[in-house]
Amino acid sequence: MSKIRVLVGTKKGAFILTADGKRQKWEISGPHFAGWEMYHLKGSPVDSNRIYASQSSGWFGQVIQRSDDGGRTWSTPGSRSDELQSPDGMPKGESNKFMYEGEAGTHKWYDGTQHPWEFKRVWHLEPSLTDPDTAYAGVEDAAIFKTTDGGKTWQELPGLRRAKGNLWQPGAGGMAVHTILLDPKNERRIYVAISAGGCFRTDDGGKTWKPITRGLKSPYELPDPDAEVGHCVHRIALHPSRPDVLFMQKHWDVLRTDNAGEQWTEVSGNLPSDFGFPIDVNFNEPETIYVVPITSDSLHYPPDGKLSVYRSKTGGNEWEPLTEGLPQKDCYVNVLRDAMAVDQLDPCGIYFGTTGGQVYGSADGGASWKAIVRDLPAVYSVEVQMLP
Repeated sequence: MSKIRVLVGTKKGAFILTADGKRQKWEISGPHFAGWEMYHLKGSPVDSNRIYASQSSGWFGQVIQRSDDGGRTWSTPGSRSDELQSPDGMPKGESNKFMYEGEAGTHKWYDGTQHPWEFKRVWHLEPSLTDPDTAYAGVEDAAIFKTTDGGKTWQELPGLRRAKGNLWQPGAGGMAVHTILLDPKNERRIYVAISAGGCFRTDDGGKTWKPITRGLKSPYELPDPDAEVGHCVHRIALHPSRPDVLFMQKHWDVLRTDNAGEQWTEVSGNLPSDFGFPIDVNFNEPETIYVVPITSDSLHYPPDGKLSVYRSKTGGNEWEPLTEGLPQKDCYVNVLRDAMAVDQLDPCGIYFGTTGGQVYGSADGGASWKAIVRDLPAVYSVEVQMLP
């Protein structure tokens, strides 16, 4: 029976949750990198031992960590001799080198319009679907980088910033590439989402990018109804069997596209609120999607203090609340954009973490939930890695 590993990034360290296919008993390890902001962890889909992690600190800056043994030990790729992490979590030697189009080796670069772009942190890591040494990083300020040597060096794909980057603007959390989706049927196609830049697609491996925002409406932020960029996209998701069909949780509105982003249609339907951050797709049912509504852009907690995951089995419009096992009164947590993930088992497992430090899991497609762990620091990200 397959095992699964749930990777949890929090405000004060990383945690690794492991279970067998029944998903009833969990082993919990951590905190890894205690005290550090761990913005995102993600495992390679082709090497169950490989995990990449984004470690950030306002004091010491940004470091990419890598584990080659499932999270038991970590190294800082690019440091001298790839030395192991010291016991207190401090990286040894030189950290990873991010090479910008512009002045290499610094934390600022310019795009030719005198608009400064500052490297602040890595929000999202997306390992290759075919090569464990290749991965992508989405960063703040908004840019995308690629490594082909396991994280030792990173090269920017500068074409993204040429897609009207001078018109992007920061959302409330900053201006970041927070979502990267790789097309499993076309290795040259990549989707990214930027807050608040919009949604973009490349069909040539990252050389050139185009906005894919037709159908998005942002009347309060963008008076121009035909604006291509500047939309505050919170998250996008796809099912690997249908990579041309994407689902989006936007700053207000849940949407879908059936043609790789050429046209989006709202599918918010009967949701109690169409504001939220995460969105995901059931691995066994490509038309079944999940969102976590919150009250509004100023009230980042569930409507009426009742934590609910909403599921649509029709690809949107018709939604049902999934509440069994979730607190239904006095609950004022939020679920961030990278804090929901699904596994590949049948029935599909769904997992999400909250800003209150709970990680909930469902082993029956969302019909019922239980807290796998409580009282963690605020959860930034939740990802699933399948194990042999």
